[in-house]
Amino acid sequence: MDLADRAHRPGAGRIVAGAVAALARLLVAATGAVGVALLLGLVAILSAQIVLRDLFLAPIVGLEEVTRMLMILMVWIAYPLVVQAGENIVMAELKAGLPARLRRGADLAIGLACAAAALVMVWATWRALAANPRNMTPTLGIPFWIYLASAAFGFAGAALLHLRRLRQGQDAGSVAL
Repeated sequence: MDLADRAHRPGAGRIVAGAVAALARLLVAATGAVGVALLLGLVAILSAQIVLRDLFLAPIVGLEEVTRMLMILMVWIAYPLVVQAGENIVMAELKAGLPARLRRGADLAIGLACAAAALVMVWATWRALAANPRNMTPTLGIPFWIYLASAAFGFAGAALLHLRRLRQGQDAGSVAL
């Protein structure tokens, strides 16, 4: 194989970066779709409860539990979208006061710390799930693993996107935490 052939062949780094980028796009699209579906479900359930309770005097028992579940799932599943948008915590004034080299170092340190913290949370939620596999909500018996799995998914997605943001660089004034 000559030098010209090697120059046109993608290296392992480019292949991995392309795979991570494709995975990130899929993650963002999937979490966006699931988040919208959860929000629509929440609106539908609350609307049905209001109509049934106020017009027909027949509220659905346990619907508060379902509402709470949908809100919790929405928060955890949508967390990667917050990271993707760089909207967690913005410390523009602090970063603007740093020289460019220190700003890049701060971005790197914060990004690595955020990814590590997210991965620790994935580990912690799976440990909690393993320790309490049969716990359920009191009224409807919704398994807790649904809540814990959504949290683990959200934190895993956030870790992936934090690492991807390190490669791409942070937005001008935003530090995602």
